[in-house]
Amino acid sequence: MADEELEIEDGSKKKSKLMLIIIAVVILLGGGVGAAFFLFMDDKPSITEGEDGASEAVIENLESEAGRALYVAMPRPFTFNAPGVSRERIVQIEVQLMVRGTENEELAKRHIPMIEGTLLQVFSASNADDLVTDVGKVELKERASAEVRQVMTELESSPVVEQVLFTGFVIQ
Repeated sequence: MADEELEIEDGSKKKSKLMLIIIAVVILLGGGVGAAFFLFMDDKPSITEGEDGASEAVIENLESEAGRALYVAMPRPFTFNAPGVSRERIVQIEVQLMVRGTENEELAKRHIPMIEGTLLQVFSASNADDLVTDVGKVELKERASAEVRQVMTELESSPVVEQVLFTGFVIQ
């Protein structure tokens, strides 16, 4: 009886060692594939058509013309009421603007009041039920980026702002 118990324990030890070896091999292979992907992927972003019809060529032009990314913080968070089906919610969003190059940074700083107005208009048109989901937050960010680029293109004949980034997002 004791011999059978020892045999069962030895079998389970062998199985657990085998599982550890299999897991280690899978992790190493995954790391190798990931490293190869990042080493051999193309550095140039491709031009694709987005869901809202905006071309990614705008972002590619900004990257090639200006250089490294800089971030312009908006002076205060945006606080607004968002209507919902069940109830109205208060939303507070902290925003930073991603720009390329010092010239675009200065242009963005010069037009902060106009950018704030545009962002508040976009944010206040949103629905609280959408903002609760991750998809809704991403759509809001993309819409805000597109609107700010459009306004800056009208003012400065260049999109200036590459992305609107949410650095804080609270919904009550």
